Amino acid sequence: MTKFWLMKSEPGCFSIDDLAESENQTTPWDGVRNYQARNFMRDQMEIGDHVLFYHSVKNPSVVGTAEVVKESYPDFTAWDPDDPHFDPKSSEENPRWFMVDIKLLEKFSNPVPLKFLRTVGGLEGMELLRKGSRLSVMPVAKDEFKIICRIGKE
Repeated sequence: MTKFWLMKSEPGCFSIDDLAESENQTTPWDGVRNYQARNFMRDQMEIGDHVLFYHSVKNPSVVGTAEVVKESYPDFTAWDPDDPHFDPKSSEENPRWFMVDIKLLEKFSNPVPLKFLRTVGGLEGMELLRKGSRLSVMPVAKDEFKIICRIGKE
């Protein structure tokens, strides 16, 4: 059964345009260094799950959708001392961090700003809109996903 997620990225680090320009419009979702977000990717995400792609800085907005195309595997960026996401406590033998691969489905013609999301009926319980919610990977209800996609395509 398809599950739905929201994944945040700072557009200056990796934007939906970067995803669109990636080989096969696919990329590993690396660098997640929060245990709860990691657990969602490692334990619950499956091939075929759908993702809202969210730009988290400068007019935070949902900017498109993607699909999980590879289930979780160790995040090798944690083992590279030259990578900004290096974690000396993670190793190939004992990986601490995991990632999935996502593929672009669609870039919205109209980004859906966070401020606007707060005004939309049907999104009142959305995790993204909860005060203090800062997870970079979070579940989204199917109805919330559909509402946001409809708005993004208008």
